[in-house]
Formats: sequence, C-alpha cells, structure tokens
Amino acid sequence: MSSSRSVSTRRGVALPLLVLTTAQLMLVLDDSIVNIALPTIEEQIGVAPVILPWVVNAYILAFGALLLVGGRAGDILGRRRTLRWGVAVFILGSLLGGLASSASVLILARAVQGVGAALTAPSVLALITTTFTERSVRDKAIAVYGAMSGVGIILGLLLGGVLTDTVGWRAVFLVNVPIGLAVLAGTTVLPRAAGNGGRLAGTDGALVTGGMLALVAAITRFADAGLGESSTWALVAAGAALLAAFVARQRRSADPLLPLAIVRDRVRAGAYLTTLLVAVGPMGAFYVVTLYLQHVRDLTPLQTGLAWLPFAAGIFIGAAAGTAALTRLHRGSVASIGAAAAAVAMAWLSLIAENVSYWTHLAPAMALLAVGFGATVIATTQSAVERVDANDVGVASATLNAAQQVGVALGIATLGSVAAAITSGATAASADAALIEGYQGALLVGAVIVAVGAVIATTMMRASTQASEAGQAAMHG
Repeated sequence: MSSSRSVSTRRGVALPLLVLTTAQLMLVLDDSIVNIALPTIEEQIGVAPVILPWVVNAYILAFGALLLVGGRAGDILGRRRTLRWGVAVFILGSLLGGLASSASVLILARAVQGVGAALTAPSVLALITTTFTERSVRDKAIAVYGAMSGVGIILGLLLGGVLTDTVGWRAVFLVNVPIGLAVLAGTTVLPRAAGNGGRLAGTDGALVTGGMLALVAAITRFADAGLGESSTWALVAAGAALLAAFVARQRRSADPLLPLAIVRDRVRAGAYLTTLLVAVGPMGAFYVVTLYLQHVRDLTPLQTGLAWLPFAAGIFIGAAAGTAALTRLHRGSVASIGAAAAAVAMAWLSLIAENVSYWTHLAPAMALLAVGFGATVIATTQSAVERVDANDVGVASATLNAAQQVGVALGIATLGSVAAAITSGATAASADAALIEGYQGALLVGAVIVAVGAVIATTMMRASTQASEAGQAAMHG
C-alpha cells in the first residue's frame, strides 16, 4: 500500500509517469522512424525490393503475435520485472539493427525489437493502471500515455528524416539505446510488486502466438499481393483456426492465458473493436498522405515529417479534450464523438487534389483526425482496463495493444491495396492524376471503416456499467 500512496504526491506521480511514457514513446517511435530510412537502407546494404518490406513487417509481426503472451507474463512474473526484460530485449534488437551489415541480420534485429515491444507495451499500461490509484490522477496519466502514442509517430517521421540525412540510417536504430538505458535506470521509481503466481501454459501461448502471427502476416501480405492471392487467404484460415482452438482451450482452462470474461464484457469488447477500427484511420492516412506528399507534391522526407506537425498538436488537444469530456459524458459518447470526428477528417483528406492548399485543407484535416483519434483512445483505454481484476490487468492491456496493432497493420494493408488497385485501373490523363485517384479512394474507404468504429462505440460502449458489472460477475461465478 505504501507504493500506491507514494504516487499521490506531485513528484511521486511525475517520475513514474515520465519513465512509463518514455518507454511507450520509444516503442511507438519505432513504428515510423525506420520507414523514413528504408530507401537509404535499400541502397546502402543492398536489400532487394521484395525483401525490403520485411524490415517493417518483422517488427509488426513479432509485436502483434506476442502481445497476449507478454501481457500475461507481466501478470504472472511481475510487471516491473517484465518491463525491464522487455526494454533490455528492445535495446538488444536496436543495437543489432544499428550494427547490421546484411538484410537478414537487419530483419532479425527488427523481430527482436518486436519481442521486446510485446513484453514492454502491456506492462506500461498495466503499471499506469495499478500505480496511479486515484481516479483523477489515473485519467490524466492515461491521457499523457495516449498523447505519447500519437506524438511518437510524428517524432519518428521527423527524427528519421534528420538522422538519416545527417548521421546515417544506422542512427535510427542506435538512438533507442540511450533512451532504453534511461528507461531501465528509471524503473527503480516504479512500485515493486510480485506476480500473481499463475502459470503461462505453453500450448496456450503457442496457439495464440501462431494465430496472431498468421493473421498479421496475412494482413501485411494483402498490402503487397492484393486480395486475390490464395496463399494469403490460407494464412487467414490458419490464423482463424489457431485462434478458435485457443478460445476453446481458454473456456476449459482453470488458469487461462486470456480469461474470457475480459472480452465477454460488452463495454470492454466494444472498446477493443473501436480501437481496432479507429486505428485504421491515422495509420492508413499516414501511409497514403505521405505517399501523396512525396510522389505528387515532391516533398523531402524531412519536409513530409514537418507537414504532419498539425497531427502532433491535435493529439495533445484530443487527449486533453477527451479527458475533460469524460468528467461530464459517458465514455461511449466520448469514443463515438471522437471516432466520428476522425471519420470526417478521413473523408476531408479524401478530397485531396494535385494543388490542394496545405493550410486550408491538409493541415486542418490532419489536426481534426488527431483530435478525434486522441479523444477516442483516451475513452477506449479507460474502458479497457477499468473493473479488471488486478491479476488480469496485464492481459487486458495486452488485448487493447493487440487490437491497436492489428488496426495499424490493417490500415496500411487495406488503404495501400485500395490505392494501388484504383491507380492501376485509372484512366486518368497523367501519372499524378492516377495516383491521386487511388489515394482519394483509399482515404474514403478508411473514412467508412472509422465510421463503423463510431457506430460500435455508440452501440457497445454505452452499455450501462451496472449491466456490464453484473454480466462479468455472472461469468466469474
């Protein structure tokens, strides 16, 4: 109890929050910082174009596939200990990537980073939930956590461009080493708590990891091969079968890796689904609009990163506005309003043209997208981790992270595939016009997906707290 009381002081809140949000920033940073360096990596170490996407995909696959295992490891072994192991593994992967001399070593390094991220990310959110016990303090901490998630992406674009242009591509990996070491040193301020002493079943872990691996691999392949590739659909079928077998085992298990009451709760399930669908928007928009800015508007990587600064500002505004709104509105209302705003922003972006104004069109649409996304993340995060047994908060956090990671992969794959398909079939007079036609269609599809997220937030997350708690108690009983 003493560790819980200690975070009631200003210093007791600030130091743990700084450590945890820096860890989150490091993980999110790596989602975008490497992308900027890909052309240089391809040229300098001779990565074949067909292999190059795996520099990104290896991280996404390992991260997404191992999240549930990482979350449960934190519950069982202790979250501070798991966070330390995760950050140490992430540092190792970053060091290996910075020193890589071949494509195979670089891809291996990215997979190691993904393993470290899967151990770290659930423990970060779980520690925020369990460390900051006062409701008002916890809500503000979650707001900072949500803001860091968005800012990390923009910072990655900016830092990736600066480091690649000045120091070289290896710096985009090596920059994680001092950040990670600082986080490791700072973990001493986090409360020490033993795990729950449960058991991490190998079969359960293998089934969920294999299922997530197949599913995320299929999503990333759709971006490259389109929807007509039979081997990709075979991966979808394999992933679905493995995950179905995993769920069947959880129903029978006395000590499940994922207690099904967590996802049977209507409000929490709605938060997970909303998170997945709304995450499609920003990541899909990043992918498509960045291509537009570089291929049509001829911006450099650094200029492209700077062009996304309104998004960074919007994330802070959305997180603050969402936190304030939660004191007056139901979480489902905040999530649905935020998701609806993000859908409007995606539709606004879909009206891009060859010479559309940055200041009156792109910048405000980017900011609105971020505000909507930021507010939604605050509401869904709080719904996902509240009223969860302390022994299960790690796996509940991991499920939320997994939903967001799948949404990220789905956004890039779906919008990328739609843009490519429309562009290849376009009858436009110029190459730029064909590209723009593809980008417009992709962003419109993204707007529809995010709008579905708003509907789910309205219909599922607005279930009464009392009904949800009663249902959860019945499941445990």
